[in-house]
Amino acid sequence: MVSEISLGSWLTYGAGVDTDRGRACIRRAVEVGINFFDTANVYGGGGAESFLGEALAGVDRASYILGTKAFFPMPDGGRGLSARQIRLQADASLTRLRTDYVDLYQCHRYDPDVPLEETMVALTELVEQGKARYIGFSEWTAEQIEAALAIPGGERFVSSQPEYSILYRKIEPEILEVCEREGINQIVWSPLAQGALTGKYQPGASPPAGSRAANESMGKWMGRWRDDEVLEAVQRLRPIADGLGLSMAQLALAWVLRQSNVASAITGASRPEQIDDNVGAVGVTLDEATLAAIDEAVDGVVGP
Repeated sequence: MVSEISLGSWLTYGAGVDTDRGRACIRRAVEVGINFFDTANVYGGGGAESFLGEALAGVDRASYILGTKAFFPMPDGGRGLSARQIRLQADASLTRLRTDYVDLYQCHRYDPDVPLEETMVALTELVEQGKARYIGFSEWTAEQIEAALAIPGGERFVSSQPEYSILYRKIEPEILEVCEREGINQIVWSPLAQGALTGKYQPGASPPAGSRAANESMGKWMGRWRDDEVLEAVQRLRPIADGLGLSMAQLALAWVLRQSNVASAITGASRPEQIDDNVGAVGVTLDEATLAAIDEAVDGVVGP
């Protein structure tokens, strides 16, 4: 069972956030009941995994769930989901994470250059060897998911990690329908649209000092979430959040968690107080009138 709010490490730990603040975030996450930590071999070229391995070293391994991923090119040139790469990358991840196993090993993307059967056999071997407890994927199509599940005798996927937020709904309805039918749950990334849905960024204004958008290494990935048209729509969400007594982040996280097929929302944090704010979304129920008001506020800006 994963906590509804989880903590990710893309662009943050081992990279854009200094070590002391990163450690403080991990400590706070554990204190407030976050039990799922997500990373990938490619984050910081292995730096995020190394950071988590160090930061979680004093925490009971049985008390938290750890997920990592493989596919994208590593500094040594290793990439993809061939059997050889899965074995090499999984072992390297375990070494950096200072653990004998990960709870969830995920295909970071689909690899069109490797036979799907080869990938699934290698993932199954990881589970049989005890190096991974479960397997998942990120950003696969419905056809790719169904093709993997149709391979007989192998380990079955249990999780999907797609981008999903008030502003980005690509998984509706096809991916959600396939996964719900097959018993696969979503652990969604970027539920706050790289921080845009927190409301901290104002249209026509420079990003606040210390924010993700103001950071050279992290801000370059925000893309269209910094466009004034998007930020204006986000500001239209503020009275909805205020009327419910929620922060903007809590409204956005409650929106993704309303989906029965969403098990957890992966959040990033550079300060412990952000974690406190995010977990405030747990248990919040949004009624139909609120959902309609949200749709109206962002009409015209939802999409890739």
